[in-house]
Amino acid sequence: MDSNHHFLLAQVASMYYEQEMTQNEIGKKLDLSRVKVYRLLKEAKAAGVVQIRISWPIERQPQLEQALKQAAGLKDALVLKTSSPNGNPLLRRLGQLGAQYLEQTLQDGMTLAICMGSSTYEVINAVSPDFQAHVRVAQATGSIPLALHDLDSAAIARQLAQKLGGEVLYLSSPLIANSVEAAAVLRNQTDIKHTLTAAAQADMALLGIGNLDPGKSRFVQGGFMTSERLSDLMHDGAVGELAGQIFTKSGHPYPSPYNQQVIGVSIDDLRRVPTVIAVAAGQQKVAAISGALRTGALKVLVTDDQTAREVLDHYKESMGLLD
Repeated sequence: MDSNHHFLLAQVASMYYEQEMTQNEIGKKLDLSRVKVYRLLKEAKAAGVVQIRISWPIERQPQLEQALKQAAGLKDALVLKTSSPNGNPLLRRLGQLGAQYLEQTLQDGMTLAICMGSSTYEVINAVSPDFQAHVRVAQATGSIPLALHDLDSAAIARQLAQKLGGEVLYLSSPLIANSVEAAAVLRNQTDIKHTLTAAAQADMALLGIGNLDPGKSRFVQGGFMTSERLSDLMHDGAVGELAGQIFTKSGHPYPSPYNQQVIGVSIDDLRRVPTVIAVAAGQQKVAAISGALRTGALKVLVTDDQTAREVLDHYKESMGLLD
C-alpha cells in the first residue's frame, strides 16, 4: 500500500474511532465527501489498518475446575461454561480463556515454548494487542508449512513474538525426519539444538492435544504417515499426541520409531517445564485428553464443561477411581 494512502486511512480511522467524529465532520475537516469517508473507513477495516476487538463475557465452572485439579494433580484448570450466551465458536472462546491466563502469567524475561495447532492459534489470536511482555518465544516442534499454513508452529511463534514485542527462536526443521538417524543429525545442528534447548528449558509451554483422527491428523496432512497406518496405531493402543509425541491411554509414549523421528520437545522435556498449558475440547478428544493428563506433562488444562465432565469420568475409570 502506498504510504500516503495508508496515512489517509489511519487518519480517517483515528478521527472516527478514537476522536469519535462523525463522517460528515471528517469530510468537512479533510475536504472529502461523506461517501468517500465511508469508503475509506470500510477499506481501513478490510486492509487491517483498523482491527475491531469484541470482548465477550466468559463464564467458568469453578466446581469442575477444582475436580479436575484434584483428580489429575493440575496446577490450574480453566473450564468454560458453555451454556452462557456467546456468539463465538467454542474453540475461539477457549482461546480467549487461555489468552487471559497467558497474560496473567507471562512475565518479562520468560521463555515460552509454542507448538502448532488450531487451539494454540486461537489463544495467540486472542492475546490483547495492548499486552506486552518481553519474552523469548521458542518454536517447540518442527514445521509442516505446506500443510498447515497459519497454524504451523513457526507462523504461530512469529505472530506471538510480534504481538508481545519479544524475540522468536525458530526451529528450522520438518516436524518429522525421514528416519531415526536423520532426526539425530538434525537435532545436533547448531541452530536447531539451540532452539530445542531453549524450548526444553522454557518457563511455560502452550500446546494442543491431538486425538489421532486420520481425517484431521497433522501426520497425515504433512505426508508423514498414511491414514491406514495411523488407524493401525490407534487399534494398537495409541490415543493421542502432545508436541508430535504419540502416547497411549496410560500416558506412556507409544513404542514407535515415529516418536524418535519427531524434531521437537519430548514428553519428558515437557514434564520439566514449570507451566504447560494445554487447550483442547470435544467428545472426540476425551480419550486423548485423559491420556495426556496421565503423561504428567500438563500443568494447566483449558477446556469446556461438557468435555471436562466426560474427561473426569474417563480419567477416573482409567485410574480405577470410579465407585
